[in-house]
Amino acid sequence: MSNSFKNILITGASTGIGYSAAQAFTAAGYETYGTVRKPADGKRVSKALGKNFHPLQLDVTSEAAVKRGVASLAKSLKGAGLDGLINNAGVALPGPLAEQPMAEIHKMFEVNVAGPLNLIRACLPLLGARESHPGRPGKILNVSSGAGKLTIPFLGAYVASKHALEGLSGSLRKELMPWGIQVVVVGPGNVRTPIWNKMPDLTAYDRTAYGPVYQNFVKFMLAGEKKGMMPEEIAALLVEIMATENPKVRYAPVAQKFANWTLPNLLPEKALDWMMFKALGMKKLG
Repeated sequence: MSNSFKNILITGASTGIGYSAAQAFTAAGYETYGTVRKPADGKRVSKALGKNFHPLQLDVTSEAAVKRGVASLAKSLKGAGLDGLINNAGVALPGPLAEQPMAEIHKMFEVNVAGPLNLIRACLPLLGARESHPGRPGKILNVSSGAGKLTIPFLGAYVASKHALEGLSGSLRKELMPWGIQVVVVGPGNVRTPIWNKMPDLTAYDRTAYGPVYQNFVKFMLAGEKKGMMPEEIAALLVEIMATENPKVRYAPVAQKFANWTLPNLLPEKALDWMMFKALGMKKLG
């Protein structure tokens, strides 16, 4: 790996995978810039990770805020570039598509799709899409999910946003080839992070036709989280990908990988539909 510069930008660095990634990259000798939503989070993470971590307070869904934040970052880099941009910030709000408020659905697309694209567009010159770039081209690592390839009931909008992120990543990978900027998707399975603890009111759909089944789904997801990978494992993979000259286009770090990833990708989709139907105790209606 070239050491001409080692600068990394990670979104959503205050908790979960983002925090663990910031910790891993600072430990690996990178100057690590991490986005946070609140000043208190920036101070907390800076205190924990030391002088090689630099918080950037911004909302990834605001194009103007992202442009201001990246302009500030460019000044800090003093003409150097970014080794990598890691789009990690994301939100998961479950609910049946027939009932879920559209505001929640819009929020997931704003954070999970528009957010990464805002950062990518703003960071392209720092990653190498400019004349006389001071080093080799950087990498873009987009943190997706197993839901970026598989489909899950009651996570339809989240699934759609992650499918969109994967499609966006594939197109960008081709469009950025002239500059040598690589785009890599990392799609974890269940990870032991606070993302599911941020779920909205779990009783919101109790009075709908989905009530009991939705509660079964919540239990299913929380149980899966407890068996998931540690965020530190995902962070170590991100560091490894950054150090790899020619990484794969997609990585799938999944706990109990055969049952949770390999087999679902081999089975016919209708078979998976019925397996989930039974697992959640669903019944035919009407």
